[in-house]
Amino acid sequence: MGGPSRRRGADGGAGRAPLSQERVIAGAVELADAIGIDPLTIRKLAAHLGVTPMAIYHHVASKEEIVDGMVDTVFAEIELPPPAQDWKAAIRVRSRSARAVLARHPWATPLMETRTNPGPAVLGHHDAVIGCLRRGGLSVAMTAHAYALIDAFVYGFALQEAGLPFDTPEEAAAVAAAMAEGFPADAYPHLAELTFEHVLVPGYDFAAEFDYGLDLLLDALAERA
Repeated sequence: MGGPSRRRGADGGAGRAPLSQERVIAGAVELADAIGIDPLTIRKLAAHLGVTPMAIYHHVASKEEIVDGMVDTVFAEIELPPPAQDWKAAIRVRSRSARAVLARHPWATPLMETRTNPGPAVLGHHDAVIGCLRRGGLSVAMTAHAYALIDAFVYGFALQEAGLPFDTPEEAAAVAAAMAEGFPADAYPHLAELTFEHVLVPGYDFAAEFDYGLDLLLDALAERA
């Protein structure tokens, strides 16, 4: 005879940890990383967690509540501006971390500033960034301008990077070379110049544009402040 059976309850399959709100949110993030946010449904999430859909509703009220928790989870992964560093260096740390986190969770970028019921990680993150800018001597109004510009750059770059048809410098060069073969250089001289004299030069890496753009933005904000 076999050993004692393990009961499969409404809150989880055999051998699984009991279902909780935290486990629902973590499972939703895992699933969204795999399939995106739009296809994510309660039924698919239940299957991913090995539970019934009704079991999920014992812990969350709706998909919107799940998305609130997912966004809070993503914010919690972003490193806060180190308080011991000057504001530009600290914002640089935070912005680089945000870019890396959004690369892991590309579905999250369009949702980061859409939640009307923000969680503690969202609120804590915004408070820390605002505090960093204020410690740097920026006025309240300038802090608002700076925060909007910084996140427009970070989120915009994350969206652009996620949509690129290449991942490495080598792939970028191959894509650029193939595209260059498809258009006459004399008809598009400026595009050809940039392609052959910059993109196809060994060592070109589109990812480096992030640090260049961020430094340019922070320097401009410091000068204006």
